[in-house]
Amino acid sequence: MDAKGKVAIVTGSATGVGAEVARQLAERGCKVVINYTRSEAEARDTQQACEAAGAETLLVQADVSNDDDCRRMARAALDEWGRIDILVNNAGTSKFVAHDDLEGLTAEDFQRIYAVNVIGPYQMIRAVAPAMKAQGEGAVVNVSSLAGVRGVGSSVAYAASKGALNNMTMALARALGPEIRVNTVCPGFIQTRWLRQGLGEERFESLKQGVIKSTPLHAASTPVEVAEPILYFALSARHTTGETLLVDAGTHLGAAMRVSR
Repeated sequence: MDAKGKVAIVTGSATGVGAEVARQLAERGCKVVINYTRSEAEARDTQQACEAAGAETLLVQADVSNDDDCRRMARAALDEWGRIDILVNNAGTSKFVAHDDLEGLTAEDFQRIYAVNVIGPYQMIRAVAPAMKAQGEGAVVNVSSLAGVRGVGSSVAYAASKGALNNMTMALARALGPEIRVNTVCPGFIQTRWLRQGLGEERFESLKQGVIKSTPLHAASTPVEVAEPILYFALSARHTTGETLLVDAGTHLGAAMRVSR
């Protein structure tokens, strides 16, 4: 999958999946906008890794829940390189609250989570769409979650936001074709700093071992495994749009049933 000469914006690319996507795009010759909200030091590390791979980069501090920031990020790419070929909507947020703790989420929690996880991708797509339309092609990949398919995850608000993102993917795939393809990747458990911090070390390790034991592939995904299908949607899959792909080592299938003879 060669990306030489293409321009990509990867939101939330300081750490985790976003950082890995940025690095893999850079390795394939893509020019990359690296975005962060607060993690500047880690974003600079990602930038250095991309540039070490020979890529041109821009580092942009921006909050995707702010429409002005989204438009500024798109404008930075256009001013520097004159085009935008790929948008990976990876930035996301949550609050870790048990689903049966109905007092654990406030309206403000829902609004913040939706602002980043749903409105943010919409605003980013809106910011890049004119350039992609003018070029005659472009690819958007939304990073969602198994939570949006199965109603699981860090909180009810998070699961609801990712379900909305999955639905929005289909709506915008219809609306923006034929020039722009819009697809979604839904990871399950991912070995990231974000999840480790959110769960705490003990719960993280327990969940990781449970995933490895129970999934059909006996694996707990890393950012590398999640980045691969994101790049597939971004650089290949030319006849695929509106698709939601589960990347969870088979978690959604449940534990394999063993029938003895």
